[in-house]
Amino acid sequence: MACAICQARRPKRLCPGVRGEICSVCCGTEREVTVSCPLDCAYLRDARKHEKGPQPETVPNQDIHVTEQTLAQNQDLLAFLGEALAAAALETPGAVDFDVRDALEALIRTYRTRQSGLYYDSLPENAVAAAVYRHVEEALERFRKEETARLGVTRTRDADVLGLFVFLHRLELNRNNGRRRGRAFIGVLCAVSGPDPDDNGHEESPLLLP
Repeated sequence: MACAICQARRPKRLCPGVRGEICSVCCGTEREVTVSCPLDCAYLRDARKHEKGPQPETVPNQDIHVTEQTLAQNQDLLAFLGEALAAAALETPGAVDFDVRDALEALIRTYRTRQSGLYYDSLPENAVAAAVYRHVEEALERFRKEETARLGVTRTRDADVLGLFVFLHRLELNRNNGRRRGRAFIGVLCAVSGPDPDDNGHEESPLLLP
């Protein structure tokens, strides 16, 4: 029997992504590149402990300061946005970290515009990212309506939403492993949002920058 991917080396492990036996070399080189790995794969989770993706030379949106106080004062909103992003990614077929990044960048552009009093949606050209974007916007609209119904007024300010989107965008840049089908950041969102369809109760990194 040969590896299901290279058809040359002897297989060493069962790959749930290809539903067949593969060699350790292909597991390392094709993981989240040509193979869409389920988040609960034991080999993927082990690789997460050692991988480090390419980091941007500069931090984007440096004019927006996101302090620990900002995060502490908006814990519920941050948790909600993380859950909304996780749900959007899981419910959108084919969504990977790069799609979530595109969606976050578009959301940041939209909320920057709202700071000037204009309401204009900056939808991503990427159709998958656009679907994630719409899901998050619709979830946030429901959040505000429920908040208004409960309190008589919405306390969720666009400025706070913008700051949290910037924080999540920076977190994505930090967690993204650079692989074409990578979902390391989505895995982090799922871990802090509760069980997901691929999860078997394993721990992931917290929703915090190191």
